[in-house]
Amino acid sequence: MGKERSKSKFVGLRVSEEQSQVLSRLQQNSNLSKSGILLRGLELLSEYYSLGLDQPPLNLELRNLEAEAMRHAQALRQIRKRGEAIGQMVQELSNVDKIIDKHQANKSTLIQILLDIQAQNHWLPKPALTWVSERLGVSWSEIYHIATFYKAFSLTPRGRHTVQACLGTACQVRGAPRLLEKVMDVLKIKPGETDHDQRFTLTTVNCLGCCALGPVIVVDGEYYSKSTVKELERIAAACE
Repeated sequence: MGKERSKSKFVGLRVSEEQSQVLSRLQQNSNLSKSGILLRGLELLSEYYSLGLDQPPLNLELRNLEAEAMRHAQALRQIRKRGEAIGQMVQELSNVDKIIDKHQANKSTLIQILLDIQAQNHWLPKPALTWVSERLGVSWSEIYHIATFYKAFSLTPRGRHTVQACLGTACQVRGAPRLLEKVMDVLKIKPGETDHDQRFTLTTVNCLGCCALGPVIVVDGEYYSKSTVKELERIAAACE
């Protein structure tokens, strides 16, 4: 048996030595980063599909990124054509590039970069994290550790608006379970879930620090006490 060709990591994918050399040559000839080359490849792939063509000749990197784009769209509960899904990923990765460039691609600003991505997307998509890993030269494991350690980050899609329902003792005795049921009826989701339109994410907490007002919910930082169903419907409509 011949000697197995060595492989290296690139944007979270396994690439062969030959493919890595091709990327390096393209980088030298185009003055683009390796991630920039792949981003342009995804743009061309999106345009290819928009013309109604199928089965384009893909190298390993683009084929895996295409598959990642489809998984990303499915995670967001979006039924999209391949061209649309890839186009969305191109836009999201371009936005990640802008955030990284704003921080001069400095490894010491990793947490702030992740916070900016979280603020922009309301969660941390896997393609964004692999892009950060490549651009900063930081291992995926280190980024994943940070993303799971801090509660400010979410690795699952979250809504544009957050709703927190207090289930602390003081709120419990004042009717928190009944208020939570009303919230669930209005939003059509359970605690820990995000609706299909990515409008709302509902969570429960043990205390919001305003026991005298209980039962309480917090919507995007605004506190509401003893809300009726009609009031909850008004609050939800006002969010959009």
